[in-house]
Amino acid sequence: MDDIRPTIRTRPREGTARATRAFTELAQQVRHQGLLRRRYGYYWTKLIAAPLVVSLCLAAFVWIGESWWQLFTAAALAIVFTQVAFLGHDAAHRQIFVSGRWNDWISLILGDLLVGMSYGWWQHKHTRHHANPNKLGSDPDIELPVIAVTAETAAKHRGPVLTWTRGHQGVFFFQILLFEGLSLHASGVRRVFARGRLERRWVEIAFLGIRLGGFLTLVFLVLSPGIAFVFLAVQLGLFGFYMGIAFAPNHKGMPVVPRDMTLDFLRRQVMMSRNVRGTRLLDVVMGGLNYQIEHHLFPSMPRPHLRRAAPMIAEYCRTHDVPYTSVGLLTSYAIVVRYINRVGLGERDVFTCPLIEQRSLIGST
Repeated sequence: MDDIRPTIRTRPREGTARATRAFTELAQQVRHQGLLRRRYGYYWTKLIAAPLVVSLCLAAFVWIGESWWQLFTAAALAIVFTQVAFLGHDAAHRQIFVSGRWNDWISLILGDLLVGMSYGWWQHKHTRHHANPNKLGSDPDIELPVIAVTAETAAKHRGPVLTWTRGHQGVFFFQILLFEGLSLHASGVRRVFARGRLERRWVEIAFLGIRLGGFLTLVFLVLSPGIAFVFLAVQLGLFGFYMGIAFAPNHKGMPVVPRDMTLDFLRRQVMMSRNVRGTRLLDVVMGGLNYQIEHHLFPSMPRPHLRRAAPMIAEYCRTHDVPYTSVGLLTSYAIVVRYINRVGLGERDVFTCPLIEQRSLIGST
């Protein structure tokens, strides 16, 4: 018995140490290639352009006045606000400046003042997601109020109507995204007025008040109530839809991690994330989120470096037997729809996944 115990105890440690060295080596390669270097010119251009473009859209809105043509303005604002949100996401991940304080204030200005989303709410939620992507009980992004993305969620509150709805939830997934914009605004407002610690609470309350209250006031001053409500429905609907389709392909349909499972950082981030390959235009449209694997491994990597890093990281993962998933855009959406339909029907056992086998391999090396 005494001879066996050291073997059982040391093998997992050796495997963990080897896995840690693997990520350390990758990080050294990434740093050596200059892929963590700041891109001040790129980001200052965007930071100057963001408020200018928003101002131009609002000026066009006032100039057009009472007209159904304003629905095109609503669509344009939805696209602009989403792109500004992507920029705020970069700042929140410390991609723009070395100073954390500067990044925080840029996130507050872009998120709260220009887009109307609470930076404090988003930071808390998103930090938990990055720490444990697709892990039950830890990742808030798999605990959705309407769509069930885990078998655990789908098993709750079963009934004939809900069973049918959940079984076809993939069909309704994109329609539900039309309400995501309203949900994002509401979640932010609830957070800033809720109890609990929140840095710069009064700044967020002021910024959200100016953005949400000011925008609504402007809309109803320029437009009659009928057109105003349709305008807001289009703007909020398309904003939520755009945000949803940018984030949905990243993790939905990838393995879900059991609560008691522990993985090394490299495998935890790569195996639960999915890249969406495409052109540079897709990179712009998706705000760099299509390089989800690279983003999860190196959250502070500036967005323009993600495309350069992807081939190197993919090759590194192949040489270290770490599954690296990269698919086309339409394929990614097909995977998401198929997966959430299977979850809704109760056909998906989230514990039957390659991660169990991977953990066994790690522990035995």
